[in-house]
Amino acid sequence: MKIKKAELRSFNATNYTATVRLSEGYKVYLEDVAVARNLASAEMVAGRKVAVIFFDENNPKEAVVTAVYI
Repeated sequence: MKIKKAELRSFNATNYTATVRLSEGYKVYLEDVAVARNLASAEMVAGRKVAVIFFDENNPKEAVVTAVYI
């Protein structure tokens, strides 16, 4: 398991998924990343920094956005 910093690019409130850009690379985008349901949709504003947990680093479908900050 690994935690990485990312920037929220978009949020789908219907499916509770997000598109994020990983901080380690300007062109590394992940789409349809699950978002923890305890995060308020009002906090999911494009440009905010988020924490993403990767349960399997080789499979981005096994990731979840767990925190929003700044």
